Amino acid sequence: MWTYNKALEYPINIKCPNPRLAKFIISQYGGPDGELAASLRYLSQRFGMPDQKAKAILNDIGTEELAHLEMVGTIVHQLTKGVDPKIIEKEGLGAYYTDHGLGVYPQAAAGYPFTAAVLAVKGDPIADLQEDLAAEQKARATYEKLIDLCADDPDVIDPLRFLREREVVHFQRFGEALRGVQDKLAQKKFYMNDMNNCPCNNN
Repeated sequence: MWTYNKALEYPINIKCPNPRLAKFIISQYGGPDGELAASLRYLSQRFGMPDQKAKAILNDIGTEELAHLEMVGTIVHQLTKGVDPKIIEKEGLGAYYTDHGLGVYPQAAAGYPFTAAVLAVKGDPIADLQEDLAAEQKARATYEKLIDLCADDPDVIDPLRFLREREVVHFQRFGEALRGVQDKLAQKKFYMNDMNNCPCNNN
């Protein structure tokens, strides 16, 4: 069970709307390497972890990614709030506006909507954690590219930098989880012991 605190993880106060930037930043809302995909991936993968520590790390990071989703949605909202539809169209968001108005819809910068096909849930803890390490690096790289695109607006850059730094921290925590899982799986007869301890086998 989660408790929702009615405050962003990092403050966002964008003074100058910029729909051109919103078109790119929305990719971290609903794109393949975005926060929605990350949250769903980690919260799903946690069930396949062989120890409580790895499950807790996936649960913690998956939950934080929901907070990051809220941050990215807030950035997109503030960048487009009150902007004239003609400017929206001029900045390349005419099709988006037609379908969603100024709402925040999960899609990639290229325009295609979020799909669960981007989620990697293999049911193998090593494969899943390796995927998570790569996912955090891809997210970090995406935030760096977004920062490059808005180098003249500190109101946008600051929260993007915060989000980038959190990806680095997540990468480190997934490395910790992977080492722990590898040690756990290296123990003798791990799977056999697990099956022997199952109540359904005590007949």
